[in-house]
Amino acid sequence: MSHPFELGGETLWDAGHHSGLLYLSLARGAAEFLELPTGLTPTAQGSCEIELSTFRAFVQGLYDTWSSAGNPVLRGLTRDLLVTSLVLLDGAGAPIVLQPAHEEVLGEEKAAIARSMGQGARAQAAHREWRKVADRTCEDPGRGAAGVFRVSGGSWGYARSPGRTRDRAVSA
Repeated sequence: MSHPFELGGETLWDAGHHSGLLYLSLARGAAEFLELPTGLTPTAQGSCEIELSTFRAFVQGLYDTWSSAGNPVLRGLTRDLLVTSLVLLDGAGAPIVLQPAHEEVLGEEKAAIARSMGQGARAQAAHREWRKVADRTCEDPGRGAAGVFRVSGGSWGYARSPGRTRDRAVSA
């Protein structure tokens, strides 16, 4: 069971059910503390719709709190929620500007979280599209489908046997 976070019909993060619910709960708690709306709206279908400008303002408020906090406990409490939120904004193509020192500090964490969140979700969508094209294009009537798909020289192709490749250009 999943808990997708969507923007305009595109899934930015297909969170596990528990991860999605916890993230949403933490965001709501932080929003109450910050006195800002989250921009996250649960749907009847079990997903969460993101209203980008409101969510971006929420993440900016979270970042401002984290970056100005002199208290290590407050910084620690906001950090993981902030990093996850920054990855969502990056996936939406609407990142906030971080101070250079903070970009360095949070960069590795963002990359690790992005990988575990399946980010880019856009990359996953692109892979699904590639797979559809590859599956459709790489069938070999009379011999069955080829086993190994690859991209070669900008065209889609498949390996029929070691050392022998047949490429077909396809527009995605």
